[in-house]
Amino acid sequence: MNLKDRRLLVIVLFMLITLVFIARLFQLQVLDPEWKVKAAQITERSVTKYPSRGVIFDREGRLLVGNIAVYDLMVVPREIEDLDTLALSRLLSVDVDEMKSRLKNASDYSTFKPTAIAKQIPSDEYVNISEVIGDYKGFYTQVRSMRSYPDSLAAHALGYISEVSPGRMEKDSYYRLGDYIGASGVEAIYEDAVRGEKGVEIMLVDVHNNVRGKFEGGRYDSSSVSGRNLTSSLDIELQKFGEALMRNKRGSIVAIEPATGEILAMVNNPAYDPNLLVGRVRSSNYGVLLSDALKPLFNRALQAKYPPGSTFKLVNALIGLQLGAVTTETYHSCRSGYYFGSRRLGCHSHASPLKLDYSIITSCNGYYCNVFKDIIELGETAEEGYKVWSEYVSRFGIGSKLHTDMTGEVEGLLPGVSYYDRFYGSGRWKAHTIISLAIGQGELGVTPMQMANMCATIANRGWYYTPHIIKEIDGRPLTDSTYTVKHETGIDRKNYDIVIDAMEQVIIRGTGRGVKYDDTAICGKTGTAQNPHGKDHSIFIAFAPKDDPKIAIAVYVENVGFGSTWAAPITSLMIEKFLTGETTRPAVEKRMLEADLMHAH
Repeated sequence: MNLKDRRLLVIVLFMLITLVFIARLFQLQVLDPEWKVKAAQITERSVTKYPSRGVIFDREGRLLVGNIAVYDLMVVPREIEDLDTLALSRLLSVDVDEMKSRLKNASDYSTFKPTAIAKQIPSDEYVNISEVIGDYKGFYTQVRSMRSYPDSLAAHALGYISEVSPGRMEKDSYYRLGDYIGASGVEAIYEDAVRGEKGVEIMLVDVHNNVRGKFEGGRYDSSSVSGRNLTSSLDIELQKFGEALMRNKRGSIVAIEPATGEILAMVNNPAYDPNLLVGRVRSSNYGVLLSDALKPLFNRALQAKYPPGSTFKLVNALIGLQLGAVTTETYHSCRSGYYFGSRRLGCHSHASPLKLDYSIITSCNGYYCNVFKDIIELGETAEEGYKVWSEYVSRFGIGSKLHTDMTGEVEGLLPGVSYYDRFYGSGRWKAHTIISLAIGQGELGVTPMQMANMCATIANRGWYYTPHIIKEIDGRPLTDSTYTVKHETGIDRKNYDIVIDAMEQVIIRGTGRGVKYDDTAICGKTGTAQNPHGKDHSIFIAFAPKDDPKIAIAVYVENVGFGSTWAAPITSLMIEKFLTGETTRPAVEKRMLEADLMHAH
C-alpha cells in the first residue's frame, strides 16, 4: 500500500471513530431519558419527598398518634461556596466546633450527595432559618413529619420511631441513611403499613442557590404516598382512667374484649410520656429513661413474669372437672395452716370441709392441693399426669407467647417434665413435690396479658382470640389469621358454667366483696402472689357482664399485699367506667387515685 492510500485509510478510520462517538453522545444526551436524568442530577437538586406516617385512632375514632411538620437542613458539600461557619452555627444554635464536625462528616460521606446537617427543626425555629438559607450555597431544607401524642397515652403499646440501622438498610432497599423507622410497639409491628412511600422532586437551582422551577416541568418527579391509618382497639377514656389509677403504683392493667380479643386498655406504671422520644431530644431523653431506677421503659404487661396466685385455682378447678378429678359434690377438708406432706400452705378462716363452689368463693388453698394431687395421680406416673395437666394449662395461653401485635412479649413460664427431672431426678418427684402449682405459686410465671387472656377465655366458656391492639387498617378489619382463629381449651362448657357461677359469688359474698357497684353481674377472683423479694403482689381478675361479657380484665399491683385491698377496687372502677362511661363511688375512686404505694416505705 502506497503512502497516499495509507493516508486515506487513516482519514477514513478517524472519521468513522468520530461518527461513532457523535452517535453515542446523541443517544445519551437526546434519545436516552435515563442518562438525561443522571446528567441532571449532577447539576440539579433531587429532593426526597417524605410521606406522612399513617395516624393512629382509638376505637371511637379519636386521635391517639398524629403528625407535625419538621424540617431537615441538607448540605451538598461540593456546592458550598464562601461559607461563614460561625454565622451558620449561630443560625442553628449549634457550637461552631460541632458544626465543623458535621460538615466534615457530610463531606466524608459524599461530596455530591445531600446529607442532613440539622434534623427535625420545629416549625417555629424554621421560620427564621428559611428567611436566610438561600444565602448559603449548597444548603437547602426539606420537610418531613414527626410523631405527636395529643394525650400522652399508652407509650408502651404504641411504641416510638428512631433512625434506621445499617442492618435494616441492607435488608430493605426502601430505607436510606437518616430515614426513620418504627422501633417498638405498634409502630414497629405495622411499619410497612404506616410508613407510606417516598417520592422525589428534581429542582432547577441557579448559581445563587435559588430554586428556578422543576426539571423538565416535573416529568421525572414522583409524589409521596402517605402511610395507611390504623384504628386501634384502645379506648382513650378507659386508658386515661387506668393510667390515673395506677399513678404512684407499680404494676399493670390489661383489659380485653372477650368476643374479639381486642385490647381495650394496656396500662403500665412506672411509665413515660411518649412525646419524650420524639424529635431532637429523643436521644438524650432515651438515655435518661434507660438509666432510671424505676424502669419506665419496662413493659410490665408483656414482659413481667409473676406467679398467678389464687386466680390460677380457676384453671385447676376446670381441669379437675374435665378429667373427673373433682365434681361439684367433692368435699375436702381444710384447716388453718394446712399441710400437704411436708409443705405448709396456710389458708383462710372458713368452714371445713367444703365443696368446689365454696372453695372458689373462699379461695381455699387446702382444697386445691387435693384437687391438684388427684389430677396428677390420674396418670400411671407423676410425669404422665403432669403432661396431661400442663397441656390443658397451655391451652389457656400460659407458658408461651400469645403473639400479640406489640413488641417485647415474653413467654412466661410453664415448666415441662424435663425441668423437674433435671431438678429432682427422673421418677423421683410426685404431686406433693410440686404442690405449690396447685395455688398458682412455685415455678409458674405469667404476664398480665396472659392473665387477662385467661380471664377472657373463661368469660367465653372455653376459647379465645389472640389479644391484639389494632382492629382496622385504613378502615378495613384485620384479616391476619393470627387474630381471627379461635383457640379452644378442650374443656366442656358445662364445667365453665360451674366455675363462673362460683366466680359471681366471689363478688357477692366472697373474697371480692366491695367490687360490686350496681346490679351488673360481675365474675371475679382475687389473688395474692408471693414475692420472695418483698411484700406480696395484689392481683384481681374479673369479667362482666356474666352472660354477655364485654370486658375481661387483669390487674397487678406490686408489693402491696392482698388482692382485695388494691387490685380489686381498681378492677371494679375500670369495669364500671367502661360499661357505663362514669363511676359512682367517689370515695373508692379518691382512695385509689390518691394512694401513693411507691413512696410509702
